[in-house]
Amino acid sequence: MTHASSTKEIPVVGAIPRHIAIIMDGNGRWATKRFLPRVAGHAKGVEAVRAVVEACARKGVDYLTLFAFSSENWRRPEEEVSLLMRLFMTALEKEVAKLHANDIRLKVVGDLSRFDLKLQKMIEAAEARTANNKRMTFTICANYGGRWDIMQAVNRLQKEGKMDDGVSEEQIASYLSMAYAPEPDLFIRTGGETRISNFLLWQLAYSELYFTDTFWPDFDAASLDEAILSYQSRERRFGQTSAQLVEQAS
Repeated sequence: MTHASSTKEIPVVGAIPRHIAIIMDGNGRWATKRFLPRVAGHAKGVEAVRAVVEACARKGVDYLTLFAFSSENWRRPEEEVSLLMRLFMTALEKEVAKLHANDIRLKVVGDLSRFDLKLQKMIEAAEARTANNKRMTFTICANYGGRWDIMQAVNRLQKEGKMDDGVSEEQIASYLSMAYAPEPDLFIRTGGETRISNFLLWQLAYSELYFTDTFWPDFDAASLDEAILSYQSRERRFGQTSAQLVEQAS
C-alpha cells in the first residue's frame, strides 16, 4: 500500500505523530565525555532504543523509524564499523523475541547487500517472524541513504519499463524502500547537530523537525515527551494559510 504524499494531499494530523523518524546521534561523544571507548556509547544507545520503542508503542505511534547506519558511515574507522555490525547482530538476537511478544513488526531497510551473509539472514528471519504484527511498525535504516533510496526507486522503474512516458511522484513514492509507511510527522535528531544527513530526503518534505542537544544514550521517554510537546505546538499548514486552518476547524 502506498500512502498519500504531503505535496499532493493534506494528510490527517493528530496530537500524537503517526510516524516518528529519528537520527540517533551522539553515541560516540557520550562515551568520549566519560573517557570510555566509542563502542560503549553505541552499546548504551541500544538501551535508549529499547526505551523509545516501548514509549512509542505505549503512546499509540504507528510507525517508528531509526537511522542506525548511513551509507556514509562506512567511512568510519574499520574497527568501529566492525563493532557496530556485531552490536547489530547481538541486538537482533536479544530484542526480536520481545518485539514479537509486544506485537511489533520489524523492518530493516537500506542496501543490505554489503552486510555479512549471516547478518542478512538474521534480518530476513526477524522480519519474517514479526511480519503479521499490528501494534507498531519499527523500522531500522541500515546502510541507508536518502539519495540511494530515490536512485534505487528510479532504477527499478526503469528496469520494469515504466518510465517511457516520464515518471510521476506517485510512481517514485511507491518504489521507495519505505512505501509501506506514511511520511514522518515528526523528525527528531539528537546530539546537537541540525541537519538531516541524507535521511529520508523524499519523505521529510513536510515533516516537523526537532533538534535536541541530548546525546542519544540519554534520550528517554521524558525526552520523547518533550519532542512530542514541541510537535503539538506547531501549526501544520501544508501550504495553506492559518486562516484556512481556523475555518476548517470551525
